[in-house]
Amino acid sequence: MAVAVAGGGDPVALFEARYRELRRRKALTTGLGALLFVLTFGASAIVGEVDPGRFAAGVPNILDYVHRTLPEISARQPLTDIGEWYWAIDIWLLLMLDTVLMGFVGTLAGTAVALLFCFHAAANLAPTRWSFWLARRGFEFARTVPELVFALIFVFAFGPGPFAGVLAIAIHSAGALGKLFAEVNENADPRPIDALAAAGAGWTETMRFAVLPQVLPNFLSYGLLRFEINVRAASVLGIVGAGGIGEELYLVVRRFLYSDISAIVLLILITVSLIDMGCERLRHGLIEAGPARATR
Repeated sequence: MAVAVAGGGDPVALFEARYRELRRRKALTTGLGALLFVLTFGASAIVGEVDPGRFAAGVPNILDYVHRTLPEISARQPLTDIGEWYWAIDIWLLLMLDTVLMGFVGTLAGTAVALLFCFHAAANLAPTRWSFWLARRGFEFARTVPELVFALIFVFAFGPGPFAGVLAIAIHSAGALGKLFAEVNENADPRPIDALAAAGAGWTETMRFAVLPQVLPNFLSYGLLRFEINVRAASVLGIVGAGGIGEELYLVVRRFLYSDISAIVLLILITVSLIDMGCERLRHGLIEAGPARATR
């Protein structure tokens, strides 16, 4: 029995016409998107002065600079040559420890601030629209301003040293973690929240007992990831006088002490790699433990 169609048209023909129309629209949208991408890429390449020929000509200079920084370690006396390469290892280790502690303290402070305001920054949990707006804008400001800019301001205000670096890392970490924490909060299971609200619990109690137990493993995981990032950031902040191994690296670069450059860079690389591996193991343990606790 034929299906009646409004207007008396053939349903197959109407379906094919509709399908062709959708295909044309999709092709047009795809073409416009591709054109926009090409134009954006071209404009970015022009503004960024991307020049493949210049890049190819500069690669040998990079390799030459790296070659200059490498020490001469002979097969006859390798330990002696390595000892001369790391002639100031005691000083560098202390500065590296300062860098790690800067990253650690800055991460703790930033995590505390993010934890305090992340519930206000969650669209489904904020008690008022004003608190949501203020928390979001505060986190955006904290993570948008580069850490180097914050470090320069604090070096000017408090003088050179690790304190300026800790403050810069703490503020930037608060902004970055605040956004991540808020997004985790928005994905929390609403059933415990509704249950506590129905039982008469206040907003603070609901966040503490209904939301925080669900999201805490993710919070800890993001905090560890941020610690890895902050150790690397602390190594750079020394360039502007914020203390740590970065300040020593900046000095040897300016003095063209090539072997010292490679020694310090390798020390930073080893330290950051060890921290990354340790934090990765802890993060995986926390991620696996989170669902296990939730099913109990």
